[in-house]
Amino acid sequence: MKRLIDASHADAKKHFLKGSSYFNGDFPEYVSFEPMLAEVSAVLGDKNLSDFASKWPANYSGVNYSFTANKDGRFSWRPYELIHPAIYVRLVNLICKPENWAQVTARLASFEKGAVVCCSSPVMSIDDQSDQAAQVRNWWQAVEQQSISHSLDFSHLIHTDVTDCYGSLYTHSISWALHGLETAKKMKGEKKLLGNQIDGLIQSSRYGQTNGIAQGSVLMDFIAELVLGWVDLQITEELGEALGFRILRYRDDYRIFANSDVHAEAILKVVSDKLRSVGMKLGVAKTQVSPNVVEGAIKPDKLAGIELQDLGTTNAKTLQKQLLRLHAFGLRYPNSGALRRLLSEFHTKIVAQKDKPDDLEVQIAIATDLGLTSPQAFPAVAGILSHLISLSEQDQKEVLWGRVRDKMHRVPYNGYLEIWLQRVTKPKSVGFDLVSNENICRIVNGEIVQLWESGWVGSKSLKTALDASKILVDDPTSIPEVVAPKEVELFTKNAWAY
Repeated sequence: MKRLIDASHADAKKHFLKGSSYFNGDFPEYVSFEPMLAEVSAVLGDKNLSDFASKWPANYSGVNYSFTANKDGRFSWRPYELIHPAIYVRLVNLICKPENWAQVTARLASFEKGAVVCCSSPVMSIDDQSDQAAQVRNWWQAVEQQSISHSLDFSHLIHTDVTDCYGSLYTHSISWALHGLETAKKMKGEKKLLGNQIDGLIQSSRYGQTNGIAQGSVLMDFIAELVLGWVDLQITEELGEALGFRILRYRDDYRIFANSDVHAEAILKVVSDKLRSVGMKLGVAKTQVSPNVVEGAIKPDKLAGIELQDLGTTNAKTLQKQLLRLHAFGLRYPNSGALRRLLSEFHTKIVAQKDKPDDLEVQIAIATDLGLTSPQAFPAVAGILSHLISLSEQDQKEVLWGRVRDKMHRVPYNGYLEIWLQRVTKPKSVGFDLVSNENICRIVNGEIVQLWESGWVGSKSLKTALDASKILVDDPTSIPEVVAPKEVELFTKNAWAY
């Protein structure tokens, strides 16, 4: 893997314009934004957005497309935003302009070697792994392993993170981070200042709001790192050289190491104060103090997951018993990374089952309930269900999928789940028609839908490029009924090492 700030401006631009960078979550393979981004990029060229706009987008609501992923099956949600492709491409072009890229990367480099060690610098895959897998591997190497190593020198660990980091980020702080507070304040109204241009484009996509940036793209991760890196600099100026303590930061997640809880809590206060200056605050409920660094360094779900890695196959020989173990684990650690990895491994294992089991309906019921209690794990659950239901008689498939759908509809406001439920019910061999209000699902169903508000666009060629139907890059009815493990696995080799 390679750090993005070490890439050339041309390679960085190519990376940002990938479909997997535009939205860094999982979508079914027949949905891709990459062709549209390429077409929008060809239309925009190096021109300003104003050359294509009849009005300014900040005057319109719904310029970005928002959809929701439910986090707990009840009342906790994660909002995702698909930035308007024209604004996204213009931001990429602006940041990756040779002189601007040099300025941004130099500024990010200047934040390094302070009291806070940044472990979340965006990375690019340079092998056959996905960029997302490379980022996860970077987390394992830079945070988890280094945290354990720090147990040799420190006795106490405080683990905390920012509440709603992306939603609370003050957009004017982008210019402060890039140019310094004094310069940015002095040139607040200067439209040619790079930080102001980035700030203005982000505001224009969010109804002129100065609080919050879109969540869900590598580009916004990169901008968040710029602001958080500047906060790191403020923390260093307050605390001085890291003597008697260490701070590791992975995006909005902080780990503070010290040799007493009093010292660690004093450092935590400084971190909190500096974050507040850019509109962020720490999550009190998630802040944990551990007097044992090794224990605090590894997430409880991962430790429990390691114990369950073989799904207890010595004692739980049947697939139903193994599913029940996964279900029990999911109730203890819903939506956890460990659960998603265990489900991916079980998905790989269960597709080898070729004959219809006597307890098929029971297995389907257990897997469906897993998806209900851990909606973020639903892509892997959908893969498991697709195989199980494929083993039933043709006239039963529609009935079974209908029962799964009815149960999953209990999860409120979850467009992300419905996108994956559509993936496993859309193939011709399934014979089930999913009715959904999620706009991406409606596009897949052949409806004419507007994802982004483009009433401000005055260019016919740009409007043509923005046709939302272009995100459908394959016929969803002709794809295999059973989801292959590679469709939903983050990476397949040595997953548990990470």
